[in-house]
Amino acid sequence: MFQYSDNLRGLYETPSSAAGDDIPDHGFARRIVESANAAGRTILTEFESKQVLKSYGVPAVETMVAPSADEAVRSAKELGYPVVLKLFSETITHKTDVGGVQLNLRDETSVRRAFREIEASVQEKAGPGNFLGVTVQPMVKTNGYELILGSSVDAQFGPVLLFGAGGQLVEVFGDRSLALPPLNSTLARRMMERTKIFEALKGVRGRKPVDIAALEQLIVRFSRLVSDQPRIKEIDINPLLASPDGFLALDARVVLHGPETPESGLPKSAIRPYPAHYIATWIAKDGARLTIRPIRPEDEPAIARFHETLSERSVYFRYFHVMKLSQRTSHERLLRICFVDYDREMALVAEFEGRIVGVGRLSKLRGTTDAECAVIISDTFQGRGLGTELLRSVLEVARAEKVARVVADILTENRSMQKICQKAGFKLRHVPQNDVVAAELAL
Repeated sequence: MFQYSDNLRGLYETPSSAAGDDIPDHGFARRIVESANAAGRTILTEFESKQVLKSYGVPAVETMVAPSADEAVRSAKELGYPVVLKLFSETITHKTDVGGVQLNLRDETSVRRAFREIEASVQEKAGPGNFLGVTVQPMVKTNGYELILGSSVDAQFGPVLLFGAGGQLVEVFGDRSLALPPLNSTLARRMMERTKIFEALKGVRGRKPVDIAALEQLIVRFSRLVSDQPRIKEIDINPLLASPDGFLALDARVVLHGPETPESGLPKSAIRPYPAHYIATWIAKDGARLTIRPIRPEDEPAIARFHETLSERSVYFRYFHVMKLSQRTSHERLLRICFVDYDREMALVAEFEGRIVGVGRLSKLRGTTDAECAVIISDTFQGRGLGTELLRSVLEVARAEKVARVVADILTENRSMQKICQKAGFKLRHVPQNDVVAAELAL
């Protein structure tokens, strides 16, 4: 009789979505990975791999584990015929190489026969210890395009994402593009556009297009999975079925770094992931509820609207000279502001009811442990304590990022910002030749 390993029993018996179908649970993926490593394994089963995908909102075909022929029949009846049987193994990832896949099974007799054939083939080609049963899945009509979405580790760049045409002939066609995680929707679209299959996805010869925007978001979520789970060495979805009706991962494979690899030895992404741990909620004195979070590339339109709320006085106090709105909201300038390297610069935005009403920025000074800070608040939100809170949040980030000293230049006439800095513990020094007040805070 098949026995689950103690570390994985709870995971196999967990419902397909640990936090509900519409609420991805990223921590569930981490628990699966950690449990496998604790058991000394470096390969996740197909069932586990699909659970990891689902925990990041990547849809996967329903899969049930059946350690015996009787359980395979029960699962097939529950899912509804026709079904697919695939090898369930903790050691083998390429199931077709060992005869581990049986398709289009339409009744109990064919399911029992398929179970026996998979068991015999695997024992002959790989040995008896590699067969732990099968997974049972509904037979999905492949009325769509087969894609591949994956990631592996490059010695120089760390995790690298792959997207392209998938299926059994993926190596033959070689239609693929590469990118570095994490991605936003713009970068995901550019990744897709570099492949030939992308033209087909938009609809050809009268066929309906797939939802490109939804595919963008799926790729973005997948890239976050790769960034969030550094113990994953390789992961691929092949095929990822794409049709006008949606997307579905039909098969998935995950290979882990060995449990002997310490956290410090795991490959790091060439691009720092979005620092979600800096997201916080702040309630103003008047009860207004704001979210303070790091800026994102897709904030560019919201930042442009934010600049429309600034008076000439606010602009002058922030930039030390008057700038036209067209200058402040040019695409080239906002590109630099919103697409930041979080290792070198951190911009926090204060968001209220979908609008950005304040920005605090921390810029590390090259070759030092110092950083420069600046804060600007929408005129409609001035005098409500947001400037003080944004500066406090910026200083918290500075401490977490191991900054030793924070500095700022403030115009002499900007009395309100000087008071905010004094309240935060800055030492102020007037520099008459530049008509500024130099503020300094040792952390």
